[in-house]
Amino acid sequence: MSDALMTQKLMVQAIRWQAKGVCSYELADPLGHALAPVEAGAHVDVHLPGGLVRSYSLAGDPNDTSNWLLGVLREPKSQGGSSAMHDQVRVGDVLDVGPVRNAFALADQAKHTVLLAGGIGITPLKAMAHSLAASGASFELHYCARSASHVAFAKDLEAIVPAGHLHFHFDEGEPSKGLDIQALLKDHASGTHVYYCGPAGFMSACAEASAHWPQEAVHCEHFKAPESAPRDLPDGAFEVFLVKSGVTVQVGPDQTIVRAIELTGRRVPTSCLSGLCGACKVSYVDGDVDHRDYILNDDERSHCLTVCVSRAKGKSLSLDL
Repeated sequence: MSDALMTQKLMVQAIRWQAKGVCSYELADPLGHALAPVEAGAHVDVHLPGGLVRSYSLAGDPNDTSNWLLGVLREPKSQGGSSAMHDQVRVGDVLDVGPVRNAFALADQAKHTVLLAGGIGITPLKAMAHSLAASGASFELHYCARSASHVAFAKDLEAIVPAGHLHFHFDEGEPSKGLDIQALLKDHASGTHVYYCGPAGFMSACAEASAHWPQEAVHCEHFKAPESAPRDLPDGAFEVFLVKSGVTVQVGPDQTIVRAIELTGRRVPTSCLSGLCGACKVSYVDGDVDHRDYILNDDERSHCLTVCVSRAKGKSLSLDL
């Protein structure tokens, strides 16, 4: 657990307006040291003024270790995170930044890659474009936005993506006027992978359009939990046994596992509290889990869960805590 709680102090060396409601933030080591190398698709937790912690994708060139680049949209219904970034963070500020995590990595040896971005979902896909272009891989990028003024990193993308492979789609707020995602993903060519990230409606459209593709060829990352996440079982009380601590914790019907654990005085690292980031991923050794996250793959779910949203299908779970 201690590794997940480690942070490093990074200085905001530049803030730039990128698009309507979107600013980019360059984070660098205050002493000018190189940052750790990262892979495209990675994200970090940023500790913001007021005690907030928010997860942001790294949008820069993964080969550039001089700084990490974030793109942040001011959310109209912000719960404090985007407002803190836009209104309180300034050049020269030093922020605590958590370790790099990646559940949205590029597949090895894809013959062709389709990148599909909706709005601020461009941030992880921009990093992927850097990596794919650097390796000479075959790829195309489709960026869906309301209008040209809502396109972030436009000049960077035009410089990165090969001519004829970058496509902007503007819908003026009417999805029917934008990209026909069903048509784009109608046929799956062997060896082609698709990656998509964006707002809820866009994510649903991409999931539906790629449902017939091989599961291993479809990759996505949610920025927010879907508005109406499926719930197969009613919430009920259950027990969680913390194997390393030798403690049994009662989890109430309206309580999350992480909250129940915190009430015993123990700390579990968290960030999104929505099953999106993986900060609170822990191993379990016994029990039947009702997984409610949007980040773990089938293999991980066989031995891990996210304690912010997952629950027990039965009366108990045993966690490696």
